[in-house]
Amino acid sequence: MQWEVVIGLETHAQLQTKSKIFSGASTAFGAEPNAQASAVDIALPGVLPVLNRAAVECAIRLGLAVGGRVAPRSIFARKNYFYPDLPKGYQISQYETPVVAGGSLSIIVGQGQERYEKTVQLTRAHLEEDAGKSLHEDFHGKSGIDLNRAGTPLLEIVTEPDMRSAVEAVAYAKALHALVQWIGICDGNMQEGSFRCDANVSVRHKGSEKLGTRREIKNLNSFRFMQQAIDYEVKWQIATLEDGGRIEQATVLFDPDTGETRSMRSKEDAQDYRYFPDPDLLPLEIGQDWIAKVKADMPELPAEMKLRFETAFGLSAYDAAALTATLATARYYENSVAAAGEENAKLCANWMMGELAARLNREDRDIRDAPLSPAQLGHLVLRIADNTISSKIAKEVFDALWNGEAKDADAVIAAKGLKQISDSGALEALIDEVLAANPKSVEEFRAGKEKAFNALVGQLMKATQGRANPQQVNELLRKKLL
Repeated sequence: MQWEVVIGLETHAQLQTKSKIFSGASTAFGAEPNAQASAVDIALPGVLPVLNRAAVECAIRLGLAVGGRVAPRSIFARKNYFYPDLPKGYQISQYETPVVAGGSLSIIVGQGQERYEKTVQLTRAHLEEDAGKSLHEDFHGKSGIDLNRAGTPLLEIVTEPDMRSAVEAVAYAKALHALVQWIGICDGNMQEGSFRCDANVSVRHKGSEKLGTRREIKNLNSFRFMQQAIDYEVKWQIATLEDGGRIEQATVLFDPDTGETRSMRSKEDAQDYRYFPDPDLLPLEIGQDWIAKVKADMPELPAEMKLRFETAFGLSAYDAAALTATLATARYYENSVAAAGEENAKLCANWMMGELAARLNREDRDIRDAPLSPAQLGHLVLRIADNTISSKIAKEVFDALWNGEAKDADAVIAAKGLKQISDSGALEALIDEVLAANPKSVEEFRAGKEKAFNALVGQLMKATQGRANPQQVNELLRKKLL
């Protein structure tokens, strides 16, 4: 039986504001439990919430970035439910009229020839406050409640059920993760809970228009866990249906230790929360002048920068997409090109996507933590382009710079005597010596064996410890042999 997977994601992005969404309490991470819970956050009698303007501007930024509609008038509502870490007994959120409606995000899925582009449609993005946190460890069999997170500003970004595999869901989550950091509204720190995803997963027969019953996997805080959780949930749902069972709508948790999802509670619908407009908060009104002001302060967006890289630097769409995957990567590339010159932009791209990316991946580093600065890479590329060193020798220089042995490529080249031999007279003398020492290879080449030519080139490079200019060696050697 053929099945189709249907996935929608709800992402909670913690907004980068200094204070909470409805109070002046700090949002800094790592404080002692309950040290940052103000009277407003814990709903003491007589307190009133006041909306944080910076949080609204973060929402406007997201709306502009995804091409959504920023609502001129939106409403805050009370979402009523009971949980020990929800001090008010309700959460202030938005329901019927969110601050952002619609929009989309283009993603790149897969690798190599299986790579394709897909557009994920967004339903909405709405502002809300976070709840506190229940702590279940080191309390002698009891639970503790930390309300530091209560009232922290969140932007919940909801997709349409557009994704058809865990791979697509992860690609979308990574693209959104990069975007919210790019536009400066969220630090994206998944370990600290700044970026959390809930995945709504269902399956249906291929060709069916009707959606299957969904189960929501809560609080996925790593891309690896997201893929594992969705893959397991899909297999479980298909196996259940094929065994004659039925799927009950539920909220489930993923256990990384077992690699399985388990039901936590039956899934609530909107009516279960008894939403109603918050009587303490006026409607949020956003005029076009406010939107224009936020837009003027926005950075160049990834799609715009990608197109510029293709046009200005002659990069392929694939290269430009890879180099604008994150703002840090794009800035690194631009700064390396500034050091190497625009005529060497493609060579900079090759080195970033090749040697630099491989080294970062091998050492599990972020590009922001690379020991090699953009200027150092650009200067190294410049020395390859002007034939001071060969590409092969450049890898040795790269290693030395990475390990902090010198401040720039010139210092490494001078200290190790790596300058490329490009003097025709010196190369011709070396070629004569190699030809005299390898008569059999000469004879084989003249008999039509091209491999013999490569063997002679290898001998020459060995004799010069890789410092001979490869292009000149090939030209002069062939001229001598013919």
